[in-house]
Order: sequence, then C-alpha cells, then structure tokens
Amino acid sequence: MSTVLAQIESQIAKLSAKAVRKNTGVITAVADGVAKIDGLSDVMYNEMVQFPGGAIGIALNLAEDEVGCVVLGDVSKLKQGDEVQTTGKLLSVPVGKGLLGRTVDALGNPIDGKGPISANEFYPVEKIAPGIMARKSVSQPLFTGIMAIDSMIPIGRGQRELIIGDRGTGKTTIAIDTIINQAKINKVGLASGDPKFRPVYSIYVAIGQKNSNIVRTIAALEAAGALEFTVIVAAPAADNPANQYLAPYSGAAIGEWFMENGMDALIVYDDLSKHAVAYRQISLILKRPSGREAYPGDVFYLHSRLLERAARLDGKGSLTALPIIETLAGDVSAYIPTNVISITDGQIFLETDLFNQGIRPAVSVGLSVSRVGSAAQIKATKQVGGKLKGELAQFRELAAFAQFGSDLDAKTKAQLDRGSRIVELFKQPAFSPISIELQAVTIFARQKGYYDDVDIKKVTATSVSIREFFKARHDALLTEIRTKAALDKDLEAKIVAALDAWKSTQSA
Repeated sequence: MSTVLAQIESQIAKLSAKAVRKNTGVITAVADGVAKIDGLSDVMYNEMVQFPGGAIGIALNLAEDEVGCVVLGDVSKLKQGDEVQTTGKLLSVPVGKGLLGRTVDALGNPIDGKGPISANEFYPVEKIAPGIMARKSVSQPLFTGIMAIDSMIPIGRGQRELIIGDRGTGKTTIAIDTIINQAKINKVGLASGDPKFRPVYSIYVAIGQKNSNIVRTIAALEAAGALEFTVIVAAPAADNPANQYLAPYSGAAIGEWFMENGMDALIVYDDLSKHAVAYRQISLILKRPSGREAYPGDVFYLHSRLLERAARLDGKGSLTALPIIETLAGDVSAYIPTNVISITDGQIFLETDLFNQGIRPAVSVGLSVSRVGSAAQIKATKQVGGKLKGELAQFRELAAFAQFGSDLDAKTKAQLDRGSRIVELFKQPAFSPISIELQAVTIFARQKGYYDDVDIKKVTATSVSIREFFKARHDALLTEIRTKAALDKDLEAKIVAALDAWKSTQSA
C-alpha cells in the first residue's frame, strides 16, 4: 500500500499546475463566409483564428464591440454560439523548391493529387516589402521570348510590368509564354554547366478563373516542359472570396523565399481585377464603408503592398512581377487600372482592334512602356532594334491618316511598306517563345534588308525560315551571340554570311 501511495505522490510532484491564458470568443453571426465574433479582445489584425471542427479564419475587422473574421474553408458547420480561439500566429504558407511542379491552393495545400509537399520552411502570407536601401536597380534582363516585347518594351529582373487589356486579347498567353521561355533558358543554362548561371523559377497565381482554364494552362506548361520550374497557386472562381483574396499574397511569399535565398523568381498574378472584386465582396460583407465603384477605401493599399514585394535585393536574388489587369472596352482610366498603372514600372497594353486584325501578340506600341527595362536590355538587341519602336509608332500614326488620302507620295508609301513588314515580323504564335539570339538574328536580317523583296504576306514565314536555318546549321554562331550579348564587326560578318547562305537556298 505504501508503494502505491509513494507512486501517487511522485506523480503529483511532477505535475505543473500552470494557468494557461486563452483568448476565446463566441460567434454571434455567420454568413457568406464571414463570422462575427464577440469576446476576442486580444486578437491581432490578420491573425489566424481557430474555429470548431478545425476550420481556420483570419481576423480582418477589429471593431470596438466585435471582430469580423473571414473563414477559410467550409462555413456550413459553424453556427451562432460556437466558441472561437486565437492562435497568436499570422497565416503562413509552405515555401521552398519542394513546391516546384506542384499546384497548391491559397493556403499552400496540394490540390494536384501528387501527395504531400516536402517543405521545411514557412513564410508569412503578409509581409512588409523591402525598403529602399535594401533594393538594387534593375539591370539584368528577363527575356519573355516575345520579339515585340523584348525588343521594344524590355523587362528586367526585379521589375513590375503590368499586362493590361480587354478580355480575350492574349494577356494570359504573354504571361505563359514568359514562363515557358524561362524554363527553356533554365534548361540551356543548367546544361552548359556555367557556375554564374542563375535560373528563374516561376509562380503562376490564378485568381477567380474557371477550373477548365487553369487545367488548360497547366497542360500548356507541362507540354512545354516548364512545369518542373513552376509553382501554380490556384484560387478558382468556385473558391470562396477569402481564398481568392489570399492567393496572390501566398504566391508572393513563395516567390520571396527564392529571392531571399539568392535566386531569381518570376510571379504572374492572373488577374488582379478579380482579386479586387473578391476583396470588395469581403469588405461589403464586413460592412466596411465603400467608395468609388463600391470598392473600399484601402483598395489601393491592397495592390501596392502586394506589388512592392517584387524587387531586386542587394546581395540576394530578385522577384519580378507580371500583374494582369482586365479592362472594359479599353478603358484604362477606370479605378483599378489607374491604381495598378501608378504602382507598376510600366505596362504592356493589348488592343482588341489589333487582335481582331490578326496581329498577335496584339501589343499597342504607342501605349506600352517599360520605365526601367531598357537598362536591362542586352547590347545586341539595342543594336538591331533601337529604332523599331519609333518606326512602328510612326507607321501606326501614318496608317491612320493614310486611309483618308487617295494619293500618297513615294516616301509615304515606302514608310508604310516598311512599317507593314515590321508588323508582320513581330507576329508570333502562342506558346512558342523565341530565344534572344534568334530574335537578334531575325531583326538584324530586317535591318540589312533581307525582307525587302519578300511579299508582305510572306514576311512571317520568311522569318521562321531564317530561324530554322540558323538552328539547323549555325548553332555555334547562335551560342556566340548568346555568350557575347553584343554584335561586333566579326560577328556581324558571320551573320551576313549565314544569311546569304540562307538566301541562296531560297532562290535554288
């Protein structure tokens, strides 16, 4: 008996009777994915809140008498009177190379049926953007593989370049082409064994899109062999607004891990118009005061705190952002487009008229601009395409006036002819990015007049023929262009000789 008593006493001695402080509250109302809670006095803004049944919420409204929480997950099981607890944690998502090739939801959970994700690190979804002193100026190019963009509206690593246009003008296609091109460059660079080569990893964030469109995008990336370098963050239209609101921030956190660890990443937000709509929906349910177009007053901060996280950091890596905005009838003066234009470092504007004319990508040269990209452009591209943007803008203006005149002088006709050839030269099918060295060769051929005697309708086919010829017979020359990144007299002579050889095959 004494032995039993001794055991009990020893067990009691080991017990630690510490008081645990818990901040709990009670659900007063739940509707449309939002729960209103009474009693959470110590909750933080954006803190994770634990609901019964394992559901998670985020505290977004901190009012005097109640807390408004957005529920991430199924709200059907929650009811009035349920007890809620604070966690003391901010929402975090898994990060690292283990996410490459995977499709995850807004919380970083896998949704592709490929099993669990191996991630040892977590990054907060909301994070303060790097300060001015930590940033480095944009000076390294990020090639999209689209000739019209790389030659006239170049993008640098760490830049925020907006893709804007009406529905169905090819905004997503440009973004996907860029991701595919990064994968192609990565494969060539890694195969070369160059120790200085830095691959670019991509994050594609799908916000409010149809599931079928997301599946189509994933299939296109997989077919091009780009999925192994890409993370897909999906918050489709079927998801609740909370997930659509969180998805771009989760994508930014995944991209930040690469940047903080000395790597380069590219993030595509497709698209931020739907993101703003999801946020508006949440804000209206939370009974926040609405402003212009029913958006809440902090909608500018919504996107600025997201896009400012893209940067090139001193001594570390970079995160390049390509946000997409959908306009209505080409109206760039609407609330959300003007907001995002002011935050970004330039925009690629896609015109419906050009798209309908068969000019694809339908890039409007006059309205598109890259505020920092020219500093990141390689010398070879500057040498061959320095005057292209001016010539094309001049042509568009002249073509608009020419339709009113019956008789045109020889100079005007020559200018219109030259401009038409440039337009045809820049036509490019979807999901077929062109390497920067082949772009240099294609535009150089135009500079030296190799398209002048070609029928305008055959310019696109001729440029394809030149590229195929160089790939098949002059691979070493292409490697030299890529390595030097500039055209000296020796290199120019070699390209001219190769172009002459190509021309002889055409006449034969």
